[in-house]
Amino acid sequence: MSELDPAAGWHPFTDPGFVDLVGPIFVREGDGPAAYAFRAEPKHANLIGVVQGGMLMTFADRALGVTAMAAADGANCVTVQFEMQFIAAVRMGEVVTLAPQVVQRTGTLVFLRGDLMSGGRVAASCTGVWKILRRRPEVPA
Repeated sequence: MSELDPAAGWHPFTDPGFVDLVGPIFVREGDGPAAYAFRAEPKHANLIGVVQGGMLMTFADRALGVTAMAAADGANCVTVQFEMQFIAAVRMGEVVTLAPQVVQRTGTLVFLRGDLMSGGRVAASCTGVWKILRRRPEVPA
């Protein structure tokens, strides 16, 4: 069984737009918070042949952002602060996983953190804050 096998609960995360260009990204949902993953491909490489930091940031921003929206009861959220520490290189063919954690939710913000794991090691660590967007009531014409 491969690391991203559907039998293990992984399935492609549908995300048209920018993330579709760098994907595929996979999700595994269960009783607890969802986990996200991608397999490093040559299109993710930087100039020295390991995964570009921007790919790791894109992946983490999307995974934490989707988790923020779930924590905000489905309301749209936008990233207002994001920080990442790169700890270990990710090589081509490796699978990167992330199980975002909600640290706190207020009436207007969601605070999250997570570790990007690859090959049994922490490849990067991230934290961020997402703003919960409230829709204005529609005004009759």
